[in-house]
Amino acid sequence: MARTSVPVRILAAFAALVLFALTAGSALAVADDFVARETMPAGALVDGHALDGLTREEAKVVVAEQVAKPLAEPITVTHGTRTFTLDAATLAKVDIDGMVADAFQPKAAASLPERVRVRALTVSTGVAVEPKVTIDEAILTAWLDDLASTVDTAPVDASMAVQGTTLKVISSKRGEKVDRAAALTAVTAALQDGTKTLTLPVALTDPQVVEKDLGPTILVRRTQRKLWLYDQGKLVKTYSVAVGTPGFPTPRGNWTIVQKRYRPTWANPGSDWAKGMPATIGPGPNNPLGTRALNLNASGIRIHGTSKDYSIGTAASHGCMRMHMWDVEDLYERVEVGTPVFIID
Repeated sequence: MARTSVPVRILAAFAALVLFALTAGSALAVADDFVARETMPAGALVDGHALDGLTREEAKVVVAEQVAKPLAEPITVTHGTRTFTLDAATLAKVDIDGMVADAFQPKAAASLPERVRVRALTVSTGVAVEPKVTIDEAILTAWLDDLASTVDTAPVDASMAVQGTTLKVISSKRGEKVDRAAALTAVTAALQDGTKTLTLPVALTDPQVVEKDLGPTILVRRTQRKLWLYDQGKLVKTYSVAVGTPGFPTPRGNWTIVQKRYRPTWANPGSDWAKGMPATIGPGPNNPLGTRALNLNASGIRIHGTSKDYSIGTAASHGCMRMHMWDVEDLYERVEVGTPVFIID
């Protein structure tokens, strides 16, 4: 029987050693991969937090503590000196499992040889994952509704009002209205990126009337028998007047000039005191209204001139406010229809 040559025996032994080494190496590689396959890939990040070498369960604990917990903390919304608190935990759900799964995906998708190669060469295959947050828009919208109900205010026009025995300016004020679209965008971004303080977006609305727009305003004090004319909130001129007698008092209240009458015709009102007078009296020295009359929206009440100068400063009329002819002509040029008239005691 022929014997195998020495070179052949040596070659066979080398081949066996190589095969053994390959087999053993493969077995070791498989075993190593089995041990490491559940660990996060090198370079894996969730919201900037490194998860290298952690098991997926360990990674979930880290993400819950370092990412989800801070995102659930309340958000402070400021508006001027006021602050509002938004409970992020009630309307933002953080997907911990989803973020860890996304960070693990490069390893999950790799083949065994690829995983072995990556580990052997210490290659970084991990990806950076941003927070995955689902926001309950219905709850957020309701929160914004409540907030807006305390912030939204209508603008206030400048005006004149009686304070005590004088007229004072009620200052104009800009209105405020929550910019709902901008607020929704800002709060949504804060819930997703972890911002904990933000300024409420608010739009300002201007009043239609500001102080410089205030026109003429009249104040009459019955006890003083005086008429004060204001313009742009400032006292312009003071006039003496006659007011109604105790039987026919000048009515207190807030009134408005509704008609300006130049050289008016007087019409008999049919009252007892006018029974002996003609139905009408045209312009002229005998006209009870004088040369000018300013009708108020109080029935039958006017500011008008008179030729009975002696009555000025007394309670002598049937409810109207009489003025010297030169005074009513001066006043007539300074006021317009719509001018407010405040009559007080």
